[in-house]
Amino acid sequence: MADISAKEVMSLRNKTGLAMMECKKALTEAGGDLEKAENLLRTKLKGKMETRTDRVAGEGRIGIAVEGNNAAIVELKAETDFTAKNDNFIEATNQLAKLALAGDSVEPTADMNAIIDNLRITTGENISIGRVERLSGDAGSTVYGQYIHHDGKTGVLIQAQGELADDTIKQIAMHVAAAMPRPLGLSSEDIPADLVEKEKKFRIEQAIESGKPESIAEKIVEGGMRKFFEDVALLEQDFVMDGSKKIKDLVGSGCSLSSFTRWQVGEAE
Repeated sequence: MADISAKEVMSLRNKTGLAMMECKKALTEAGGDLEKAENLLRTKLKGKMETRTDRVAGEGRIGIAVEGNNAAIVELKAETDFTAKNDNFIEATNQLAKLALAGDSVEPTADMNAIIDNLRITTGENISIGRVERLSGDAGSTVYGQYIHHDGKTGVLIQAQGELADDTIKQIAMHVAAAMPRPLGLSSEDIPADLVEKEKKFRIEQAIESGKPESIAEKIVEGGMRKFFEDVALLEQDFVMDGSKKIKDLVGSGCSLSSFTRWQVGEAE
């Protein structure tokens, strides 16, 4: 039987976050081989982690990675806020974003799954990837802006074309995170048709119930829809940091916004 030192046990504990006795048992079974012991623990405890996947993972963190004309945003979910605030969890979120950026699809890779397995083992919680989105643009003309709120639960990724200053696109990302109501599309043409129809129907019913003549009701609805689009179309929204400007004023001429993604941990996709 291999002579397992306290230093070896502590080394495995530091890598896995597991109890000393669990680490010593694994090292003994592995004949003192640290890497083999770590793999034994991963194999043994992953099965136990799988039984926890029915737990609600309502906490977590958003991670963003940008390099050149590519970007990725990920949502990593956990059961408790305590775990989501842990440095290891934060680092894992950032690693997952970088791995998503390096990949060629939004499907989790073996390396990404290994990170999740390690977190499950060390935290004892149901850790999972909620969402992954990967963006790619034209080299030389695509720029990105990003913002993650201090609690890590809200993240915004903006893709733009042209020479848009870094501080300007970051401010737009901050606006998207803070704006109320939340922007639903870049322009009025980008607002989902079902939402537009629902809003229009609501306004028509209001006008009819108020007893307005049809000709007046139509004008009321038309004006109301213009206001609706100003409220929910990003480019038409008043800038939260300076109400005298609209987001389209910040973008200016020669530049354009291609897309924006705003994720909040735990929200419905």
